[in-house]
Amino acid sequence: MSPEPTNLLQGTLDLLILKSLIAGEMHGLGISRRIQQITSGTFVVKPGSLFPALHRMEEEGWISAFWGDSENNRRAKYYRLSKAGLKQLEVETERWGRVSWAIAQALQAS
Repeated sequence: MSPEPTNLLQGTLDLLILKSLIAGEMHGLGISRRIQQITSGTFVVKPGSLFPALHRMEEEGWISAFWGDSENNRRAKYYRLSKAGLKQLEVETERWGRVSWAIAQALQAS
């Protein structure tokens, strides 16, 4: 039985999108599915959160986008990780490591 979906914590969506795109270019629904897959169903990203984040990340230069055909032969916007996005993934991964370490320490405190 998989865990019940959880709301994303502030700042984790960028990290998960960037991590998803390491696997290669994909459209928004593919990114959402990939996030759900790599988090074992813990995080389900809805379009209302995903697409504004993708737009913002494209403006930041972390990802680039192009139009193509989906597996259903529908036009879809595909996203790919840029060099700046790869660097940002490193930054976000390091930051998340510090945050998760600090939370673990707090939970172990008596």
